[in-house]
Amino acid sequence: MALGAADRCVIATDHPEVAAAARLAGAECVLTAEHHPSGTDRVAEVVARPEFASYNFVLNVQGDEPFVSEAALHGALALVAQGRFTLGTAAARADPSVLDSPHVVKVICADDGRALYFSRAPVPFLRDAGDAELLRGAVKRHLGVYAYTPAALGQWVALPAHPLERIERLEQLRPLAAGLDMGVALVDAAPSDGIDTEDDLARANARWADLLADSR
Repeated sequence: MALGAADRCVIATDHPEVAAAARLAGAECVLTAEHHPSGTDRVAEVVARPEFASYNFVLNVQGDEPFVSEAALHGALALVAQGRFTLGTAAARADPSVLDSPHVVKVICADDGRALYFSRAPVPFLRDAGDAELLRGAVKRHLGVYAYTPAALGQWVALPAHPLERIERLEQLRPLAAGLDMGVALVDAAPSDGIDTEDDLARANARWADLLADSR
């Protein structure tokens, strides 16, 4: 199980090398088509298989977020499982320093927890220095996890790729632009760094090696 949040954990990939490594490690893996424009489209191909038809909810953890927290998984899933939204994700409050990094995706939320927009840009933008304290509590960093009902997942991937999605390279802008609601669970767990650069990969490999050493 994925940190107690899922009944079944499946790796979806279009790379035979990744599939071989996953299976060697004892993981269940599905080799998908190569043409998918996003990870969500890839997950949808797997979910559409008959052997997964009995599952009521789908939890998608992105491959470049290997250290996503248990709180993020449960938070995103709870929004969907409790019927508040059919699409869910998670975010954590962040220091305004992340606004300068395009590798950190920021999210703006409505008061009811619905996502208004995701961006690599510095949002919210601080226009007046006197409002810096307000900004400190308003920056939210998106965490790379999604939850969906199978029907909502089908709606998402039936949509054509949206210009905003292509401009920002953020797949979650596709359903938002179409008017689909996505809930955002705000969690206290500090976000772990995703893997966007070679330096990130080196740090992730070192952290993974430490985790394996501690588990022995």
